Amino acid sequence: MSSAINIEVVYGLPQKQSLLSLKVPVNSTVLQAIEASGIQKIYTDIDLNENKVGVWNRTCKLNDTLFEGDRVEIYRPMIADPKEVRKRRAEKAKDEGRADKVTGGRPNPMKNNKTEQNDQ
Repeated sequence: MSSAINIEVVYGLPQKQSLLSLKVPVNSTVLQAIEASGIQKIYTDIDLNENKVGVWNRTCKLNDTLFEGDRVEIYRPMIADPKEVRKRRAEKAKDEGRADKVTGGRPNPMKNNKTEQNDQ
């Protein structure tokens, strides 16, 4: 049995991404792997008190143990809440007439025709 495992540490910005492959001792934690990779020297904006981390797209804690082939990912903080952005977009669509004011879905053009026919 080997005393080291192969892992990757990744971080990315819109204009620059890094994937660092390295060997760490067996039973290393996520924090130890990040420190061993030196990625915080490349990206000085990484704050492990603020940035969430994960292994293969699943969030984890800094003290979680790594296994052979794991990919440690450092996530950037969200700029906007996705739910709020979607809510504002839906409100704008309703105001512009691109969405039904009751259901939020696409307006039914037949509904307008029925209303006009009933008015006559």
